[in-house]
Amino acid sequence: MSYRAPVDDIRFVLEEVVAVDSLKATGAFDEFSEDLAQAILDEAAKLTNDVLAPINRTGDTQGARLDDGVVTTPDGFKEAYATFVEGGWQGLQFPVDHGGMGLPKALGVAVLEMIQSANMAFGLGPMLTFGAIEALLAHGSTEQQEMYLPKLLSGEWTATMNLTEPHAGSDVGALRSRAEPNGDGSWSVSGQKIYITWGEHDCTDNIIHLVLARTPDSPAGTKGISLFLVPKFLEDGSRNSVKAIGLEHKLGIHGSPTCTMEYANATGWLIGEENAGMRCMFTMMNSARMNVGVQGVGIAERAYQQALAYAKDRTQGRAVGMDGPGPHAIINHPDIQRSLVMMRAKIMAARAICMACAVAADLAEHSDDPDEKAAAKRREDMLIPIAKAWSTDIGVAVASEGIQIHGGMGFIEETGAAQHLRDARIAPIYEGTNGIQAIDLVGRKLSMAGGKAFEELYDDIEQTIEACGTSSHPDLPPLAERLEDSLDSLKEAVSWLQQSDLEDKLIGATPFQTLAGEVIGGWMLCVAAVAARRRQKENIGDPAFAASQIALANVYAEAVLTLSPSRVDDITMSHDMFTAVGIGAE
Repeated sequence: MSYRAPVDDIRFVLEEVVAVDSLKATGAFDEFSEDLAQAILDEAAKLTNDVLAPINRTGDTQGARLDDGVVTTPDGFKEAYATFVEGGWQGLQFPVDHGGMGLPKALGVAVLEMIQSANMAFGLGPMLTFGAIEALLAHGSTEQQEMYLPKLLSGEWTATMNLTEPHAGSDVGALRSRAEPNGDGSWSVSGQKIYITWGEHDCTDNIIHLVLARTPDSPAGTKGISLFLVPKFLEDGSRNSVKAIGLEHKLGIHGSPTCTMEYANATGWLIGEENAGMRCMFTMMNSARMNVGVQGVGIAERAYQQALAYAKDRTQGRAVGMDGPGPHAIINHPDIQRSLVMMRAKIMAARAICMACAVAADLAEHSDDPDEKAAAKRREDMLIPIAKAWSTDIGVAVASEGIQIHGGMGFIEETGAAQHLRDARIAPIYEGTNGIQAIDLVGRKLSMAGGKAFEELYDDIEQTIEACGTSSHPDLPPLAERLEDSLDSLKEAVSWLQQSDLEDKLIGATPFQTLAGEVIGGWMLCVAAVAARRRQKENIGDPAFAASQIALANVYAEAVLTLSPSRVDDITMSHDMFTAVGIGAE
């Protein structure tokens, strides 16, 4: 089934839900306009629909191949990457001073979603380069920025993150890679890294590796980690002593080369200060976590589109209320309709959360108002773990439901439905597992600025409750009731967690993350419903599209927001209830 970029849905969220146009007030995006955004979305749709989507299946069946340190990507990937570079897509959201287009991150998120939907394995290469660009912009020296950013922003070179080691996993503080000073400002980096996405490939002439390593006499744990820039090829054209020595055989994303990298006295340069690698790393990780959330949205959209097309085509049984003896297309069966509508509603909610996170990031970086800047930073920091974890959980759930709609044919590889679930399954794991995101949310974000981030969220949700409750449209006041009840549940959970001991807080972290994602997602859909009602009254756009947004919000409110009280019960279970089962330390 071919993929079609959901340009109308994406543009509606950008314009009406997250108000990307408000960023123009910062003065950082003078060239940005709705017309420009539409043109970019339309061009991105051509790239994803016509170039990337057709080779998605090829990437899955062929996979990347390693031969004597050389990785060959699947048929069509190299040519598709050249088209990607020609369009200037890598630099869309980065500064003009370094060769980018200087457009908002939210527009970059929109394009990235299309890329991940069309071909997640391909999209991982540009996504990892985003993180490296962010790290160099924030922490790189002027010389490093001038040497590497132009070619990274053009896409001529790609970049990687090298964090994980065989014995360390998510425990970055346990890494053993070493860096020794060479006496000329460079360092000699040695060690082995695993799970390095696009660590070696044949699409570009050079690959810039950002590598975490320890320097001599550095403190133990995370305080003794530094970040180094290690290029595949040095400035004089000679090959650096870094190579891929293994290629992971994975459940999914087969077209993406996931490498084991070996550094044997490779020449590198320190990024930022010595022993400040964790600070530099989190610049990359924040970018990556938001973008992984976008992957969840993208793969969910792809699975939904395929399930919808199959449901329209597959005939089976006699549908209630349909004329004739049948068989009728299964999309006419109420159970299938329910599944498809819930898939679409959750996708729209997750999309809005990711884009809202991107708008907050731009405001935090570019606003001249200190209060607005600080509030935006709090909002960004609060949303990042939710965007990453809740959206990727949605990606897995929707992809799984897509297989269910296909029935037995979904379990057969030839339909392609199984690939979406296999590809989606990694997203809740990498860039910090979703459990780690939950710990971050309850351990840091709840108490951040004395809990101010959540107080500000409450205020914004209450404004939407007021807007729905006073609407003349009969379907909006019920939204206000459901949203208010779910907000009360969120407040109750937050209050309980803030007063709990550490063990109880951690045992409730993951269900709290689910509750926060569901409530914030529901709030976003209610914002969409208010905007859709305004469009109806002002005769703006397609009235059927506006009506569908109001209907989506109501379905979500009845099916998801009503679960909020039970989520609180899950969150507030004592840690002792779990240890009584007998699973734990012995």
